[in-house]
Amino acid sequence: MAIQFNFVSSMLILVLLSISFVEGQGGGGGGVIDVVAKFGAKADEKTYLSKPLLDAWKEACASTSPSKIVIPKGIYFLSTATLDGPCKAPIELQVEGTMKAPAADPGAFKEPKWIAFNRIENFKLSGGGGFDGQGTTAYKREGCKGHDYCGSLPIFHDNVLGCKNITFERFIVSAPNESPNTDGIHIGRSDGVNVLNSEIKTGDDCVSIGDGSKNLVINGVTCGPRHAISISSLRLFKNEEPIDGVTVKNCTMINTSNGVRIKTWPGAEPGTCSNIHFEDITVANVSSPIIIDQKYCPWNKCKINEESKVKLSYISFKNIHGTSARPEAVKIICSDTLPCENVELADIEITHSGPNGPSVSQCSNVKPKVSGKQNPAACSTPIQAKPTLTA
Repeated sequence: MAIQFNFVSSMLILVLLSISFVEGQGGGGGGVIDVVAKFGAKADEKTYLSKPLLDAWKEACASTSPSKIVIPKGIYFLSTATLDGPCKAPIELQVEGTMKAPAADPGAFKEPKWIAFNRIENFKLSGGGGFDGQGTTAYKREGCKGHDYCGSLPIFHDNVLGCKNITFERFIVSAPNESPNTDGIHIGRSDGVNVLNSEIKTGDDCVSIGDGSKNLVINGVTCGPRHAISISSLRLFKNEEPIDGVTVKNCTMINTSNGVRIKTWPGAEPGTCSNIHFEDITVANVSSPIIIDQKYCPWNKCKINEESKVKLSYISFKNIHGTSARPEAVKIICSDTLPCENVELADIEITHSGPNGPSVSQCSNVKPKVSGKQNPAACSTPIQAKPTLTA
């Protein structure tokens, strides 16, 4: 599947993909369903698209031959929509227009999602159109006190949960730096997710990777501002699944607080995270370009005096270069009771762009394999690990 949307949002877009198997389909066969021509949708910026879209989806889902639903150019208002499967044949949703969320009424979100795709296979989302979450009102959380809708507002732009073989390509997400918890793409309990040749600008992680993720590839992605690519907050909850097999390549981080990061909670649940590879990464004015943080404890909400129970192994950082906004260009803080194993640092060239001295590399509870050029010198500054108290 190739998603080619320009997400022109000021925050709070969520496409919840609960897809067991997704595969891009070529042309040919099946009927074209135009939501304007057939179901009376109106691009008048006041009539909701929800019913025409759901009617078109119902027809396409029942078809035994491939279908294409077309949303023509124009601006459409769309309240929450859930597009359910299983369907009988492949479906392509071609969005050429822009769909806007009900920004004037954040209370419209009874659940933390805007558009959901559930239990579908052989699905393609294309067209070069956009989803405008109109989040300027919502992300400020104005008037949240005394209202029950704020906890139900979407936080991720895209939440990929329980999926297999899904690809985001030429995917653009845009949200302000100050928008809270606005991960571009969050991936959890999914196998075979690819994020390719995309640009993601949000107020939180560019791509966040949660428990149960395996065989992920992130290639050719540009991130910034705010955070970048994180394997996130592991083992905060019980019954989390292992992470195994993540490759991040050919990515660029610009003015972000982190570059490539793995973070786990101290004193939380046991688990594993292995076969993680970061390579060919460019960082520009990034505060913490390379970071493993097993003392992650935002807002002091953890068992601060305990060690992380997550075992990290077979992790590599190769050919990572650019500039760091802080001296600590490399920071690898591993668990004292479960030290990191088989960590590799190869061809690291990160200079400090600020006034406080050269870049440094700090390590605890790890003995990495080192090769190629190392600037800063690998693990040259031992540290007394302290919990990270901010996100």
